[in-house]
Amino acid sequence: MTSLELVVNQKAVTGIVEPRMTLVDFLRERLDLTGSHVGCEHGVCGACTVLVSEGGAPATAMRGCLMLAVQAEGLSVTTVEGMSPPDGSLTALQRAFQRHHALQCGFCTPGFLATAEVLLRDNPDPTPDEVREGISGNLCRCTGYLPIVEAILEAARSLRG
Repeated sequence: MTSLELVVNQKAVTGIVEPRMTLVDFLRERLDLTGSHVGCEHGVCGACTVLVSEGGAPATAMRGCLMLAVQAEGLSVTTVEGMSPPDGSLTALQRAFQRHHALQCGFCTPGFLATAEVLLRDNPDPTPDEVREGISGNLCRCTGYLPIVEAILEAARSLRG
């Protein structure tokens, strides 16, 4: 067993984990943050994607099933539960997903939101093709992707003002 200290959704967290426990399992099983889903467990589907950052560096979208919890030692992790403002309101991206019904069953949604957040931070004015490329590592079995792309493009317009 290994002790672990990190920040999750802006709160200091400690835990004792087996060295082989994945980050997504730690979040779900130890912290009861079940928004990040376990899908393929091979990093293919993207359902487990969370935002990870070190110090003040910009966050990176990471597959929680491919990262061990012990690798998050000293890092900051943001799950879908931590993406909303403290008052519980929805972000522009979440509102756009809701408006475009880009979340039919919802299983893939947390991973798409994390991926899209980084995409829009790095490219605030993406083309539809750039959005498709940016989310190409996330799988959805319900929407056919068009509502997701439209939601991300709307959020980009909204964020740009």
